Amino acid sequence: MENSNSEQTVQDGKLYRHLNSLIVAHLRHNNLIQAASSVASATMTPLNVEAPPNRLLELLSKGLAAEKDDVSRGTSSSPFHDLGGSLPLPRPSATVIDFSSLPDLKGPSKSFPKHETRHLSEHKNVARCARFSPDGRFVATGSADTSIKLFEVSKIKQMLLPDAKDGPVRSVVKTYYDHIQPVNDLDFHPQGTILVSGAKDQSIKFFDISKANAKRSYRVIQDTHNVRSVSFHPSGNFLLAGTDHAIPHLYDINTFQCYLSANVPDVNPNGAINQVRYSCTGSMYVTASKDGAIRLWDGITANCVRSITAAHGTVEATSAIFTKDQRFVLSCGKDSTIKLWEVGSGRLVKQYLGAMHTQLRCQAIFNETEEFILSIDELNNEIVIWDAMTTEKVAKWPSNHVGAPRWLEHSPVESAFISCGTDRSIRFWKETT
Repeated sequence: MENSNSEQTVQDGKLYRHLNSLIVAHLRHNNLIQAASSVASATMTPLNVEAPPNRLLELLSKGLAAEKDDVSRGTSSSPFHDLGGSLPLPRPSATVIDFSSLPDLKGPSKSFPKHETRHLSEHKNVARCARFSPDGRFVATGSADTSIKLFEVSKIKQMLLPDAKDGPVRSVVKTYYDHIQPVNDLDFHPQGTILVSGAKDQSIKFFDISKANAKRSYRVIQDTHNVRSVSFHPSGNFLLAGTDHAIPHLYDINTFQCYLSANVPDVNPNGAINQVRYSCTGSMYVTASKDGAIRLWDGITANCVRSITAAHGTVEATSAIFTKDQRFVLSCGKDSTIKLWEVGSGRLVKQYLGAMHTQLRCQAIFNETEEFILSIDELNNEIVIWDAMTTEKVAKWPSNHVGAPRWLEHSPVESAFISCGTDRSIRFWKETT
């Protein structure tokens, strides 16, 4: 009996040491160095312990999935069995590219698969923004005509079948009319059936897409500025708003209380925020500003932890998004450059050239595997694609819009994307089989 207890103690000790190592590595990979150092010191764990990025999240995701299976069979007694439904953790099988592993790669680039495109619908004015739901089932578009259109992706695909007739497809689930000025950005709640919009009328509106007949919002946040960008925290409990104000507005969506960071030493008072986006775990968020800067913020303290000033020279930074592993940020600016930055050091890792964008609030986006980057060439009215690793331009396609597209948004789960045009039209692009 004593041997059994002793062996169990040894096994428990190994498990605790492994867990502590994963915690330290997780904090370090997410650039929470002070927290990692504190945990390492308190648990006598080496600060430079090796572990794959997001390994702790992968194990937690698998554990929650297994626990969910147990609950469905009635075998779990855990009081936390609902937790898995509220944690949008990365899928363990998701591909993650380490852009720092081969910084000088000059080998052959990959070929971007051919896509077919269809005209989905038209707004009554410029189509300004789009967003897919996290599961890829829905996509929504917002317009200068103040409306929001919601599409069901499965119905769009039916219209792409070989025997489908050309012309606008009838895949609009519903259209919402509740803003009084142009819609700037959209986002879906991570778990629920909620769509949120930000608009020039200084409001943020919440729509329940599960309500068949609802055409107006059920909740409204009245901000003090033009709301240029919105992004849900992965928990769904908080919402970021990038506005004409230089500091991001953080809202608790249960109380609607607004929080502002007190640590913003170098923010330009005239640096309105073009885009704000959370990382996949919510440990950080990034802003792209009109003053040309990319700023990284701590997702817990809301402190600005790094400013990449003049990231796009003296012109606007128009978009910024995290990679899946949260180690890099992809930004786009009106200097006609797309840049990949290392979060931990702020250094420029890669640059993607060859597409002109100087006028519109242009987006640079990854495809669903992060192997390619897509953006817009305003001068030639083309969609341009680069190999994300080699930085080589591998494709350029006519946009089929009258005038350059204003916005691109890629599905998070499949090889498909949306383009929104100044010609009011919305087009769906899908890989050909």
